[in-house]
Formats: sequence, C-alpha cells, structure tokens
Amino acid sequence: MLEVAYQEALRGRAEGGIPIGAALFDADGTLLGRGHNRRVQSGDPSIHAETDAFRAAGRRRDYGPTIMVTTLSPCWYCSGLVRQFGIGTVIIGESQTFHGGHDWLAEHGVAVTVLEDARCVEMMTTFIAEYPALWHEDIGVPDETATA
Repeated sequence: MLEVAYQEALRGRAEGGIPIGAALFDADGTLLGRGHNRRVQSGDPSIHAETDAFRAAGRRRDYGPTIMVTTLSPCWYCSGLVRQFGIGTVIIGESQTFHGGHDWLAEHGVAVTVLEDARCVEMMTTFIAEYPALWHEDIGVPDETATA
C-alpha cells in the first residue's frame, strides 16, 4: 500500500510540487482513492496528499474500516480529516522529517503504524534541503530567508 502513496509523491515532485503522496484503501486492501500534495500546482492550500486521496475515493457511508496510507506523518489539518470521518487506520511512511498529529490520532483510537521507510525519508530530506521556503510554507512556518 505504501508503494501507491510513494508513487503519488514522486508524481507530485515531477509536477513541481511537494513530494507527499497518500492513498485510501478499504479493509481488504482495495484501492479507493489516491492523491498527492498539489498546493503548488493548483494554487490551493487545502490540497494536501491525504485530502486529495480522500476526495478521489468518493463518498462513503462509513470510513471506519478504511486505511489511509501517507508518505509523511499527517499534519494537523489531515489528522483532523482522519478524526472527522473516523478513518480507522493510518500507515505512515516516515515521521523523521515532520512529526505531525499521528500521536494524537493514536491517543484517540486510530491504529497508527509508522514505517520509517528509507525512501520516504530520503525524498523529504532532499526536498527540504533544496526548497526550504516551500517546505516552510507547506507546514505553516514563516521563513523569510529561504527561497523557493
């Protein structure tokens, strides 16, 4: 499942965006939706990878048995989406470069697995080093000295 999210992150990077990918699966592993961070490409600050995958999955009556897979620990915005719709499981590629709200999700009953996948860590480490201003913009940290 992580491979789908990872490929989405690569797709976002190739489009000139932030390399974060996600996918939503049913409990049996059926892919429901996939997406990537498209904040830069679309000029829409709300299109994070998790929200893109969630929207692509379409409407469901119950999200409890679904699994959100993301290459990076979800930010508070995306963690809120998981809680709001009751997504039962989150699988995270890595949390070394950004530690989002996954501890909070676990405290509230979401099954969270952090893989610390070396490919995901390398992808984000490289991106952050090359584009610090864009990264700071994405995570909501002002950085007037960095350039995009």
